[in-house]
Amino acid sequence: MVLADIFIPFIITGLAELGDKTQLSVLLLSTKTKKHLQLLLGIVLAFLIVDGIAILFGSFIIDIVPENILKIASGIIFIVFGILVLRSEETEKNSAPYSKNPFISGFVLIFLTEWGDKTQISAGLFAAKYNPAMVLIGVMFALTLLSVLAVYLGKFISGKIEKNLIKNIAGAAFIIIGLLFFF
Repeated sequence: MVLADIFIPFIITGLAELGDKTQLSVLLLSTKTKKHLQLLLGIVLAFLIVDGIAILFGSFIIDIVPENILKIASGIIFIVFGILVLRSEETEKNSAPYSKNPFISGFVLIFLTEWGDKTQISAGLFAAKYNPAMVLIGVMFALTLLSVLAVYLGKFISGKIEKNLIKNIAGAAFIIIGLLFFF
């Protein structure tokens, strides 16, 4: 039943990721650049690698790396991104990675923070029950669709709100999300 192999992971992944920290992060990153397509391509590539590995190996990564270590690493990454955003005026001339290359910013943020995420784990579990190639299609379609929406919502917001306010909100949000990983 090929349709179920795509449709079920698409629906579950889409619902699980809707409003998730990842989508908020994508939205915030999209307010920092005018190169939205590059940002989106970096994000999609990272999702493809992280979720592709999950589909290939199921929940094997969680068996190797303890979940608390994954959470701590993710929290630190979000806090670092928050600090970089808040210091952006000082560091833009020193090639801050999120503003200099949106592809790399999107890729790094998603790649490093999605390990052990509920959507990655569920993708691996779906692959144990359904056709892995179809699961990958369903998962990637959901994640790409939500990322496109987040990028364009960020693009819209950045045109309506003062850049300094966006910078402060984005930096604080990244730091708060990072701190939440520790609780």
